Amino acid sequence: MVYGKSCHLIMEMKHEAYWALKFLNFDESLAGEKSKLQLLELEEMRMNAYESSRLYKEKVKAYHDKKLLKKEFKPGQQVLMFNSRLKLFPGKLKSKWFGPFIIKDVKSYGVVELLDPQSETLEKIWIVNGQRLKQYHGGNIERLNTLMHLQDI
Repeated sequence: MVYGKSCHLIMEMKHEAYWALKFLNFDESLAGEKSKLQLLELEEMRMNAYESSRLYKEKVKAYHDKKLLKKEFKPGQQVLMFNSRLKLFPGKLKSKWFGPFIIKDVKSYGVVELLDPQSETLEKIWIVNGQRLKQYHGGNIERLNTLMHLQDI
């Protein structure tokens, strides 16, 4: 018993489906072949997309690796370290580099041990990636101070 809906028997539905196939002159085997071809085309497009994505990633990696500079550090050298926290909390006119630090040891794969000469104890050691460092060439920076006297006009 179906409330408020028309009821179709299974035989009626089979008959209507057969009638629709006959009306459209529909061949089941051709339709099956067509759907298989469509699935194969879809699979081929998906494989082409994966291949082009892989090639794009290879090109981007090669470009990025070409831009990396090989840095060689020696113990006793002075370097500046990149402050990555300033990207999160930028301040006006704040330098992204702080230091100078003295290189204590250079290890494999670009790992560098730094000594902080400004700490009270020279036991303060930083272990950082060499890509975060750049060579420090200068000593004290002389700042020019100018005095301007403002006069009432």
